[in-house]
Amino acid sequence: MPGTVLLLAASPVGKGRLVDAASVLPVLAAVPPGVLAGTDTANVVELADPLEPQAVLTRLRAAAAAPGPLTVYVTGQLQLDRRQRLPHLALARTTASTARYTAFPWHWFRDELRLRPAGATTLLLDLHADAETWELLRGTPLDAGRGNAVYGRIAPPPSRRAVAAPAYMKAVATILRSGFRPPPEQLHQQALARIAPESAGTDIVLSTPGPSAGDPHAAITAAVQSGRHLDADALAARHEQAAVAAHGPASEEALHWAEVRADLAMFAGDAGRSCHTWLTVATIRLNAGQAPDAPAVEAAVDRAHHQWGQVRDTTRARELGAALAELRGRVPGRREGALDHVQRQLRQLQTQP
Repeated sequence: MPGTVLLLAASPVGKGRLVDAASVLPVLAAVPPGVLAGTDTANVVELADPLEPQAVLTRLRAAAAAPGPLTVYVTGQLQLDRRQRLPHLALARTTASTARYTAFPWHWFRDELRLRPAGATTLLLDLHADAETWELLRGTPLDAGRGNAVYGRIAPPPSRRAVAAPAYMKAVATILRSGFRPPPEQLHQQALARIAPESAGTDIVLSTPGPSAGDPHAAITAAVQSGRHLDADALAARHEQAAVAAHGPASEEALHWAEVRADLAMFAGDAGRSCHTWLTVATIRLNAGQAPDAPAVEAAVDRAHHQWGQVRDTTRARELGAALAELRGRVPGRREGALDHVQRQLRQLQTQP
């Protein structure tokens, strides 16, 4: 099956730039697509210093939907938004004060890749962090999602007025130009060895292999791929019940499995059950004290909204729409006019038999 490769290099224009991210793209572009992907053939999408977060999201979403193996190469710099202090990948127009609106939220990588089969996604990252982000990441790992292999490094801020080079990614590209892609862990170690003299042990090293054969997510993926949707949901339900018993219904462990079941309902074509489950997850998170603009809360309501649009039974759509409208009043999300959209659709549903 053909592979898919997403090459993303981004950093701000002007004095906020910490790394010359795009300088690595000519070196990566010289590598045959199949070598970049680790497959016989591959489709390559390149994003060089993109301007808009939504443009990056569109390309990432399309890459995540591809059925074969996916490799994502990301070079750039991380900054915190001032409102929630969450890591964002800085884009061309990003400044310290506008990161929430002009940078790409890092958790969007996790959110968009979450539906891919376990073990089918590899991320190779060469990131530089500003001072605030560096302090945060020294105690809080960068989350790229369950089921994904993640390799790379996060470098501390360069010295004042210096613009760093993406040395790790250039080392990766140089190794790949030989025409052979070693296993990701081996490729990662070879690249680290090449940059060791200049990194001097200061980097945060990222090394997370993909899931093992015994991982329940891999078993669930296999069940979905073979059309055994009831088996997949039953397996996820057992893990959810165990997590509730061990940690409580509002725990991240239990909510994770509830979210998995919401996705499984979508795969099975049951939009109503998927919507209802996402609404339940959002309500539990809010009742547990999570903020309406917390990423997990916004994501749950956004997914409930999307699934609601797929519900064809009018009575069920009315019931779910009323609950969604109430939640949208509390969680407007980042899409302008989301509550208005629900209310308009509800009015149309009231006129239908």
